[in-house]
Amino acid sequence: MNKKPFGLDIGITTTKIVWLSKQKDGFLLDSSIIVPTPSKGMLSESPMDEEEMSQALIKAVTDAKITTKYVNVSLAENQVYTKVIEMPVLSDKELSSAIYWEAEQYIPVPLSTITLAWTVLRRPSKMIMGEKMQILMVGAPTQLINKYQKVLSMAGFTINAIETQILATVRALVERDDFPISLIVSIGSASTALAIIREGIMVFTYAISTGGAAINRAIATDFGLTSKEAEEYKKTYGVSKEVFGGKIGKATEPILESISGEVKKALAFYAEKYKDDKPIRQIILSGGTARLPGIDLFFTNKANVETAIANPWKVLIDQKNIPAEILDNAPDYTIAVGLAMRDYEK
Repeated sequence: MNKKPFGLDIGITTTKIVWLSKQKDGFLLDSSIIVPTPSKGMLSESPMDEEEMSQALIKAVTDAKITTKYVNVSLAENQVYTKVIEMPVLSDKELSSAIYWEAEQYIPVPLSTITLAWTVLRRPSKMIMGEKMQILMVGAPTQLINKYQKVLSMAGFTINAIETQILATVRALVERDDFPISLIVSIGSASTALAIIREGIMVFTYAISTGGAAINRAIATDFGLTSKEAEEYKKTYGVSKEVFGGKIGKATEPILESISGEVKKALAFYAEKYKDDKPIRQIILSGGTARLPGIDLFFTNKANVETAIANPWKVLIDQKNIPAEILDNAPDYTIAVGLAMRDYEK
């Protein structure tokens, strides 16, 4: 049986799956699919809802003609605690003891309920006075991890790895150490994650509880639409102030203003922390909401930083035979692509 894991991103409204093959110069797309997530998704503790979720996953993987049972899955940022911290230079053994003291400062729940993981992002090779190492610390509720293991086991899959959505997003978009200094803004349904990338590594990240679903609700309320209809309006008209008397723009603007306000805070934090001549060069928007017409220009104007839409398919060697619908929906697939790439990291 093929042990090459596929990437699984279970969102509130849609589930994204990507399966890749590694080649010398990049990746080949073996399979991908986006399907609706059952209404209760991973939020319910009901055995019936868990069974519905597992059956939906079985069908999606079967329809995608994926033959492996191994999966890399992501956890939403609003369900976990992710922090880049700085510590004095320590050995791995010293760090494994000290990290729990650090975690108690940043995780506002008992550590006995948390599964803690950490990665050294940068450790100075020479002991220089004042130099610190950078650590990525992630705490996930053990109960949440157990739930994913249960549902995926019910579906007949074996979890190869679990990680947060922003880690998968960064992996899919940051392909080299000399990647331009960037602010990645990943807009999910329920939350938005921000990450600053400097010299190829994540030096800052946090999440806010505002996302694309809030835009849908605003449009639905203003126009008397269902949530599904509001999603279609959002995708078609974006942040336009030129249609329906400018009502679409008025409905979306407060939510996007809230997100752009956090973007400005992140830019100010970076400028204060890194007082050098290396400013943030670009903002990259990811997630389904990144496909809103005009959203890149909105953020460019608000933040005064060039803004681009994420394209995780840049990692592919050959795009000629890939349906246009998949290529056009690139930002939707970012997390799933990053998960599928995970086992090929250096």
